[in-house]
Amino acid sequence: MLDRLVGAVRAGESRVLVVRGDPGAGKTVLLDYLAGRARGCRIARAAGVQSEMELAFAGLHQLCAPLLDHLDRIPVPQRDALRTALGLAAGPPPDRFLVGLAVLSLLSEVAGGQPLICLIDDEQWLDQATALTLGFVARRLAADPVALVFATRDPGAELARQPELVVAGLKDDHARTLLDSALAGPLDARVRDLIIAETRGNPLALLELPRGLTPAELAGGFGLPAVTPLTNRIEASFGRQLDALPAQTRRLLQLAAADPSGDRALVWRAAERLGIGVQAGTPAIEAGLVEFDGQVRFRHPLTRSAAYRSAPLAERQQLHAALAEVTDPQLDPDRRAWHLAQAAPDRDEEVATELERSADRAQARGGVAAAAAFLERAALLTGDPARRAGRALAAAQAKVQAGASGAAQGLLAIAETGPLSDLEQARLELVRARLASATSRDAEAPLLLLRAAERLERIDIGLARATYLDAVAAAMFAGRLASPGGSTMDVTRAAAAAPRPPGRPRPPDLLLDGLAALYNQGYAAAVPLLRQALAAADSGTPSDEEPHWLWLACVVASHVWDDERWELLSRRYIELVRKMGALAELPLALDRRARPLLFAGELAAAAALLDETRTVEAATGNPPWRYGELSLAAFRGNEASAAALISSIMADVTQRGEGYGITAAEWANSVLGNGLGRPRDAMAAAERATGYPGDMGFSKWALVELVEAAVHSGMTETAAGAYRRLTAMTGPAGTDWALGLAARSRALLSDGDEAEGCYREALDRLGRTRLRVELARAHLLYGEWLRRAGRRTDARLQLRTAHEMLDAMGLAAFAERARRELAATGETVRARTVETITVLTAQEACIARLASDGRTNAEIGGQLFLSVRTVEWHLRKTFIKLGIGSRRELRTALDYLGPDRPAA
Repeated sequence: MLDRLVGAVRAGESRVLVVRGDPGAGKTVLLDYLAGRARGCRIARAAGVQSEMELAFAGLHQLCAPLLDHLDRIPVPQRDALRTALGLAAGPPPDRFLVGLAVLSLLSEVAGGQPLICLIDDEQWLDQATALTLGFVARRLAADPVALVFATRDPGAELARQPELVVAGLKDDHARTLLDSALAGPLDARVRDLIIAETRGNPLALLELPRGLTPAELAGGFGLPAVTPLTNRIEASFGRQLDALPAQTRRLLQLAAADPSGDRALVWRAAERLGIGVQAGTPAIEAGLVEFDGQVRFRHPLTRSAAYRSAPLAERQQLHAALAEVTDPQLDPDRRAWHLAQAAPDRDEEVATELERSADRAQARGGVAAAAAFLERAALLTGDPARRAGRALAAAQAKVQAGASGAAQGLLAIAETGPLSDLEQARLELVRARLASATSRDAEAPLLLLRAAERLERIDIGLARATYLDAVAAAMFAGRLASPGGSTMDVTRAAAAAPRPPGRPRPPDLLLDGLAALYNQGYAAAVPLLRQALAAADSGTPSDEEPHWLWLACVVASHVWDDERWELLSRRYIELVRKMGALAELPLALDRRARPLLFAGELAAAAALLDETRTVEAATGNPPWRYGELSLAAFRGNEASAAALISSIMADVTQRGEGYGITAAEWANSVLGNGLGRPRDAMAAAERATGYPGDMGFSKWALVELVEAAVHSGMTETAAGAYRRLTAMTGPAGTDWALGLAARSRALLSDGDEAEGCYREALDRLGRTRLRVELARAHLLYGEWLRRAGRRTDARLQLRTAHEMLDAMGLAAFAERARRELAATGETVRARTVETITVLTAQEACIARLASDGRTNAEIGGQLFLSVRTVEWHLRKTFIKLGIGSRRELRTALDYLGPDRPAA
């Protein structure tokens, strides 16, 4: 398998492989084997180090440092983002996805001169930022001669669905041969069998466990009783080998193990300060425990671990102190601060202050997890109880943002033990409430946030209003399942009575006022306030754009039927979250961005975003955001998969107390029913979806489905009632989206010229929006009405347009409904042939569309997070499939696709 991988890369293909196995199974040996076999290929290596897991992009620095001579060849925005992430330049926090694209482009450029194989050992110990970046790159390799090979004990979510090579234990006969090679003398057969059984054929265990044991110990039944895990026993074996070394040699290995960077010069400078001579390394090298070549490399991570653990605490502190002294405070201030923290024997305010500065730098690089780790350590080193509590609170807040909820709970407990000011006590309650909201999104979250907001009113009005806004959002999610006192009406009533903001109202202040008006005064009264809030958010400076309210602005934009701002704000929201590196917030941002894409008919682009949410959610452990996935399933119209997803979501949200999810699931049921031509099922689901007046978003969309389903079920009164409720919103909104849907719904309730006028108005208005799905459905309904009126020729034009649009966008159930209607007019729908777009993948179609719009390969790559060579590769395949020879012919060849457009 490894030889085939090398052959594929030499032939210009991309490969990703995850080598999975227990410690000592031989994963590193296989990576070394692959490196030795890869003649003609360039090798880049990195290895995760447990003690560096909190340092953002530490692993990426290892991998990319030898490749930086190609950095000037990638686009400037990518280059700047990567330089900032690696600490090579100062700058604003880089967009995580721009960093990922920069790494992808860098690997592509290097591979342009020579096939490249990247070997990443101990992937389970990579820092979070590196792991997510390399997972991003692995999913987007396509046409470059690049291989990414990961060795790991247990693959993380970022490597889900990648090809795996499982390294299991040796068979018994091979294990006996390997064990015999490690023994100096004969061994009783029964003892040999016992060792093989206990080690389960683990090569490292077979080689290392017998070392340092006397013949008497082996003969006496080694391994009985087997009470410690195999990893611990292997480490103990390394410990016995360390014990046999001279004292100075042991001290040198302990020092090398204390610095995970592998910087040989740094280690020797620190050794000199400790009085350790160069000759001390020889016994360890001869024993095969370590190499001092270009870098310091231990034989195995467990060797490093055993060396570090063999030093008592006081000696470890001395080692870290020496390393801190020789680490350049200008070039590597964060590593120096880390060593100083490990060296501190007791509370140390000076070191704690250094760690706070490191946290600020990490935050600036988008390393929220690293910032949280520095703040946590700073809190532990702080002597003053009040200051320690404040730092623990700051660390907890960063942990929540980084998605580390368990650590945040512990830090909140530390903060509670110290004297807190009124503001800090209120902030503690706020962090706890936000943690509950992020980790469970249950019916209790609105009440917790409401209490925090009320406490903050007399301390910090601005923060109090922001917390009221969080409480409104939590109440919206709790919906019909909210606890007593925590409903949307309860929370917005309290918010309406909140103190006015000091100074000029900011966008979140305007949002809060608009939402309070919405639930207390009604839709018509709220629309001007909500529009004012959206305008402020649209023109806000980056410092104003905070995730805890910007996602809500996206909801409000859709609620006032403003498709342009819905598109703009969802883009801005996801860009902000990525720049901040706020992992806990990213799934929500991806979900919010997917909604306008879905309604624009860009199902493939939305699906790509939603795929990313699963990876991030697995990393944080927070409840999944599945509403975009639900909407996608409803639009696609695959009954079996959509029904299973709807059932699963309904059970989950009911158990957690997230009533918003019930509305969403019933809306999806209504869309599915209308698409499949089951209006009675759709009507029942839509009635359930619109039954709770406090819901935003899905409930108003369900009114549109209810009108259509009720008319087709012969329930005119039900349809008329839903229409009246719908127009109570669409009238005050007054946008083309709102008025277009109102006209489409009114047409269903009308006859003759009035109906036809309404259909034409709907087509005109919806045609001016981004909402291609709603436009296609208007063509479908108009065509169905024309067919029933006996105007078959006119009907065919509308139904043909509807079918082509719906089919191209991937709305299979609605497309099939249009096909049946066309067949009823006597027209046979032209089947797509192998020569048409059916042979294009979703990604090829996206790239072809962008190329036909005049985008360069570099621009397309930047937009879709692909390397330039991958874009070229996809375009070559597309040209062949479409039978064309140049980009000039793309637009004509793609006309049959309809209006589907890829994501930005």
